[in-house]
Amino acid sequence: MAEGFFNKYAPKGYRAASAGTKPAGQVNPLAVQAMKEVGIDISRQKSKMITDDMIRNSAKAINMGCMDRSDCPLLFLNNPVDWSIKDPKGKPIESVREIRDEIERRVKELAESIKQEADN
Repeated sequence: MAEGFFNKYAPKGYRAASAGTKPAGQVNPLAVQAMKEVGIDISRQKSKMITDDMIRNSAKAINMGCMDRSDCPLLFLNNPVDWSIKDPKGKPIESVREIRDEIERRVKELAESIKQEADN
């Protein structure tokens, strides 16, 4: 969801690369549904493993939250921001919508801060 929102709101020249330490293999169908409700199609996104290149080439590293501390991406990232967002896995659509809305709010704030940094 964050990748979809960031690619919508990001300043020119920026794009999201979403990944984790334990990719699920497919995007949560309820997340796909919730994003379609706000006009963003993430049905073609794939669950990806975080790579050294992603870490090296990232301007910002945002961690959604660590459900399993032993495999937390924060352990591998320089200066990460941890949003502590709930995992939508196994949650009803109403909860997924709330999580989606929180992610959108935070992504908008992130995109705006990047724009301001670029303008200075």
